Amino acid sequence: MGMRFLLDTNILIPLEDSKRPLLPSLANFVRLATAHGHALLYHPASVEDIRQDGDIERRKQTIQRLAQYTSLSARPDCPWNKGEVDRNDAADNEILYALQLDAVHALVTEDKKIHAKAKTHGLVDRVYTIQTAEDLLRRLHERQTVSLPNIDDVPLYSLSPLLRSTFFDSLRARYPGFDDWFAIKARSGRNAWVNWERENELGGICIYDRQDNEPITDTMTLPGAALKLATFKVGVTNRGKKIGELFLKMAFRHASINRLEHIFIHGDEDEHRFLFEMLEDFGFSKVGYHPGSTNHDAVYLKPHPVAAPADPLSPFDYARRYFPHFRHDAGVSKYIVPIQPPYHRILFPDYPSPMDLQMALFQQPNPAGNAIKMAYLCHAQTKHIEPGSIVLFYRSRDERAITSIGVVESYDTLSEAADIVARVKRRTVYSMEEIGKMAAKSTRVMLFRLVRHLENPLPQSWLEKGGVLNGAPQSIMKISDDRFECILAHGR
Repeated sequence: MGMRFLLDTNILIPLEDSKRPLLPSLANFVRLATAHGHALLYHPASVEDIRQDGDIERRKQTIQRLAQYTSLSARPDCPWNKGEVDRNDAADNEILYALQLDAVHALVTEDKKIHAKAKTHGLVDRVYTIQTAEDLLRRLHERQTVSLPNIDDVPLYSLSPLLRSTFFDSLRARYPGFDDWFAIKARSGRNAWVNWERENELGGICIYDRQDNEPITDTMTLPGAALKLATFKVGVTNRGKKIGELFLKMAFRHASINRLEHIFIHGDEDEHRFLFEMLEDFGFSKVGYHPGSTNHDAVYLKPHPVAAPADPLSPFDYARRYFPHFRHDAGVSKYIVPIQPPYHRILFPDYPSPMDLQMALFQQPNPAGNAIKMAYLCHAQTKHIEPGSIVLFYRSRDERAITSIGVVESYDTLSEAADIVARVKRRTVYSMEEIGKMAAKSTRVMLFRLVRHLENPLPQSWLEKGGVLNGAPQSIMKISDDRFECILAHGR
């Protein structure tokens, strides 16, 4: 069932005035409302407003074109129009009163006085500007896209010319009728995330889709919208390059931006054992078997709530379970970690630094960067950091700003290069030569999970003004809860 939007006079006149440029956001709002069955209505008081328009030609044109919208059929007396109330205020009151009576779901207006009155009457959450109304419909109806280096989001039909390649042979062997299924999903407008091994040669694919109120087992139906990972394959020559983790990073970002509160996948437990082990490390858990699969296809589900839930899990287990949410209450320690530009560039290649725009033209794909699970090596004085602690990465020298947030998985001191390599495994962005040089002294090895980059990186000048720093940080430094919350609020 569609929503009912009441359009104020200041919305109706621009819509019908051919002499006035139409705001793109207003045009898109009307387009989305029309395309998806939402009703656009006007109040009889708006007609009286329009009749007061001094531009006779525009007044006549607007009134004629009101026929394409629906008028509220009833006009109850407004109890707010007692005593001396001028005509404009009386009309505004009538429109807001209709909203209070639930004649419509929401009112769209650019009138600041109406927004102020709405607050007085407890209606502020139902009075939208053009921009907020458009944003609401975009969230409801338009799939928002995200991107990562090394991963492309493509329409499935664009991969049809590659369907007969050897990359898909294992899927054809495992799933009879795979080619027909692929064609059906391509025609329905489905998309996929892909990694390219080389031009026109796939290295990995994750076909995904939004599902609503989906029964995922015989006894469980997911309420609301969820993200289904329908096909998840990494080519043999690309295994070990963290491509699967990159697909998960895309899935988490996609689910977050589109407000999808569950992510799930199903498949044969024996065939996909390593995949399911990886998923469990990112908060997925087995919840049963896919309906009709005769206990053959296991279903793995991850909760992905829009708001951070209350849960007594330890800080790290909480981050793993509810990523990208993380605990940052008073029981969790917070640190600033300085990192030099070359390592920041390698560790976070998807961070859009203004310092790296020219270099990005020549950058080589780096599978260890971009991922969620990462490693950082240093010779800091800090001897102990608890799992689940929060780290804020400060890019030194050039940008001189806090850029990124992570959650610590472990923090150890090692002195042998081989031990360091064994600990960081595929997370490393360091060469063996670099690790060997660092191991000349006892080395701090921090394993962490990247949560996100700040929308507004916070420069050293801002940090000093706010009392967070007294100068450029030279080593890992602990900060207070208040200062962290200030950073989080301003950096977002």
